[in-house]
Amino acid sequence: MLKTFVFQYIDKLSSFVFRFNLQRSKDKPSSEVVTKLAAYAYKDIDELLHELNTSSEGLTKQERERRLEQFGLNEIVHEKRDPWYLRLLIIFKNPLIFLLIILTIISLITDDIPTAIIISIMVLVSVSLRFYQENQAYNAAENLRSMVTTTCTVVRNNEPIEIDLKEVVVGDIINLSAGDLIPADLRLVSSKDLFINQSLLTGEALPAEKHANIPLDRIENPLELQNMCYTGTNVGSGIGKAIVIAANGNTYFGHIAKSIIGQRILTSFDKGIERFTWLMVGFMAVMVPTVFLINGFGKGNWWEAFLFAISVAVGLTPEMLPALVTVNLSKGAIAMSKKKVIVKRLSSIQNFGAMDILCTDKTGTLTENKIVLVKNINITGAIDFNVLHFAYLNSFFQTGFKNLLDTAVGDYAQKNNLTTISNDYKKIDELPFDFVRRRLSVIVEDKIDKKILICKGSIEEVTSICNSYELDGEVHDLGDESLQKIKTMRDNFSNDGFRVIAVAYKKLVNGREHYTHEDEKELTFLGLMAFFDPPKPSAALAIQQLKKNGIDIKVLTGDNELVTKKICDEVGLPVRNILLGNQIDKMTEEELKTQSIVTTIFAKLSPDDKKRVIEALQQQDYVVGFLGDGINDAPGLRAADVGISVNTAVDIAKESADIILLEMSLTVLSDGVIEGRKVFGNIIKYIKMGASSNFGNMFSVLGASLFLPFLPMNPLQLLTNNLLYDLSQTSIPTDNVDEEYIEKPRKWEIMEISRFMIFIGPISSIFDYVTFGVMLFIFHAWGNPSLFQTGWFVESLLTQTLIVHVIRSRKIPFLQTMASKPLILTTVVIMLIGIYLTFSPFSGTLNFVHLPFLYWLILGVILLSYIASTQVVKTWYYKRFGYS
Repeated sequence: MLKTFVFQYIDKLSSFVFRFNLQRSKDKPSSEVVTKLAAYAYKDIDELLHELNTSSEGLTKQERERRLEQFGLNEIVHEKRDPWYLRLLIIFKNPLIFLLIILTIISLITDDIPTAIIISIMVLVSVSLRFYQENQAYNAAENLRSMVTTTCTVVRNNEPIEIDLKEVVVGDIINLSAGDLIPADLRLVSSKDLFINQSLLTGEALPAEKHANIPLDRIENPLELQNMCYTGTNVGSGIGKAIVIAANGNTYFGHIAKSIIGQRILTSFDKGIERFTWLMVGFMAVMVPTVFLINGFGKGNWWEAFLFAISVAVGLTPEMLPALVTVNLSKGAIAMSKKKVIVKRLSSIQNFGAMDILCTDKTGTLTENKIVLVKNINITGAIDFNVLHFAYLNSFFQTGFKNLLDTAVGDYAQKNNLTTISNDYKKIDELPFDFVRRRLSVIVEDKIDKKILICKGSIEEVTSICNSYELDGEVHDLGDESLQKIKTMRDNFSNDGFRVIAVAYKKLVNGREHYTHEDEKELTFLGLMAFFDPPKPSAALAIQQLKKNGIDIKVLTGDNELVTKKICDEVGLPVRNILLGNQIDKMTEEELKTQSIVTTIFAKLSPDDKKRVIEALQQQDYVVGFLGDGINDAPGLRAADVGISVNTAVDIAKESADIILLEMSLTVLSDGVIEGRKVFGNIIKYIKMGASSNFGNMFSVLGASLFLPFLPMNPLQLLTNNLLYDLSQTSIPTDNVDEEYIEKPRKWEIMEISRFMIFIGPISSIFDYVTFGVMLFIFHAWGNPSLFQTGWFVESLLTQTLIVHVIRSRKIPFLQTMASKPLILTTVVIMLIGIYLTFSPFSGTLNFVHLPFLYWLILGVILLSYIASTQVVKTWYYKRFGYS
């Protein structure tokens, strides 16, 4: 009954304390903003110019200055860094540190200067270390900010001029060309061969085709509107002219940025530390008044009882926890920095170890973020290098912007030593790509003056101008059966996530030097070319390692589900279920929670969809990590327990992340997971020792206070004992961690810590009472308080200090496992200091007396019995409840 009551009390206390911390902002992209932006796509240009009070000649200088003054600079809101003194105060905003400060003030009021100094030093060391480490990490992250083009071309008074991106206003007319950064949200007025790289918003590796035509159908997702361009994207190829319809914080990107600034939820680590702190505060709230009242009424000296109660409060307080946590985390940060990882938030290191679900973007994480040519096949599906030859000539001789597909063809030809074929031809003419034809043709002439038109492009558009196909050098009619073969191959490739284009040619018999679109007819179909963003070579091994470490991987992407599933198959990630963004939008929170567990791929997601998935997992007590580098990843990075980005990511992603990788690699993450578990393992060692020791001391102090006519240990002795014990634990961050411990995710289990405390703590109390009996009945200390206090001081210090070697591992100490050399050294030194104090020059100040020789022999038996008993109970405990 007692055990059940204690568990229920702790659980209720923890739930009460954290109820407010679990509230999260539900900010999401405003439907009003999205609807307004989408509405511009369906307006005709004249109507739009009138509504925005502008013209095709651009704004006048006076009107531009007026709008700039009225609406401000075109800047996306960034998270403003707090002044140093506020950042310092935030570190102090910790219940344990606050408690230590209160104890320091009480010690000063009661003239207990040594106690005040000791506690103050512990607080300052902990706070200073954390402030320094996080400040260094922030500075390093700032140095990684990527450099981007900061100007754009606008039309002012019918003249194109270069201006700073920050000076763009609504109503400006923007000229776009290859390489330009989109400075604001735009509606296209005109375009030619325009491709926009939207991967940072959508996650799709291939550029999106853009044109100025009004959509024929209603499109819900604004990112799929082909006549709109958005802040944060860039021009891959082609040219265009557009009207600025939204700038600064009113853009699609700006709205995402505003929705996450300032949000920073309590992570799994933060909650665990605070729950343990409140657990200790709960014990103190019971223990300290009880000890004060018992000693006050029993011994009549209320001032001495008060000082003793304060000393008990200090003894029960895990005052080294902030310092030990900070040192552990700093040590982990240093270790990870050697592996090209910058830690911005120290607590995220432990969250690595606790992480049991990793949500990751696809592009650039699982894949190379580079399009490669995978296959070149004829109509039968067989590899045909003739297809590659003609495709290479087309890519080589075309003079427009060479997109990713052209680059992939060139790379593949170079790899296969086929590039010299271009020496046998010369270019005659070119029919550039456009969005109506969706194909590109070049006319070349060989060394015997034979001209050939070579065409590549969309399968539907290329086959529509073909009347035959070539196979093994022979030409055949292209009938319905042949077209169906081509369609089937296209569908099969598309279902596997490939991008497919067709290649065809035509032998020309005339001697003209110039050709038109009319010449693109009666072509001979050669074959298909399949392209793919391939998986990283390291991805499969890293995923296998993460799964071995107990981490479930889920893919959250803006790309389509077919491409994503293909990648998952390639890297050995089993796909249980696929969920699309439009399905998520229709789900309630409960429905999403249920589906989030059984789903591997979440595709076509908006930024808010990613955030909702992460929060749905967190609400089911999972510790969630999220790896992403795009604008659309920022809300997810902020919501996750540990947000991970890369140095090449957009600024908003780096600002939202807890950890920045200097290279995009899941292997680095796997290393970080192990480092996090080691850090957490060493923190838990201290917590388990402190909790069980305090729980045992509670029974010892209460019992001794009830039957002794004097204090079981005077306040100065108790504080000295506590200080020496804390110093013995300072080397825990250097300790080794069992291999079994780091095999699976580890997170805060307050109930497990409480259970461990209840089973292990009383063992120390049993041997305290044995010591009490020895001192009272063998050495007759009833009338000699100093002898009793000295004997218990030594036994208490030595048992507490030694027990770290038992609790630190589930194995048998000194036989199956050894602590680190620094930990062994500190425990030995502290034990020797404790023994030395009893007969040192300080013994009089501390009210110690010499202990009989027989005491030391009995103490040796007590220590060995205590270690053996604790080992037996610990072994039974782990067999009964598991290793956690």
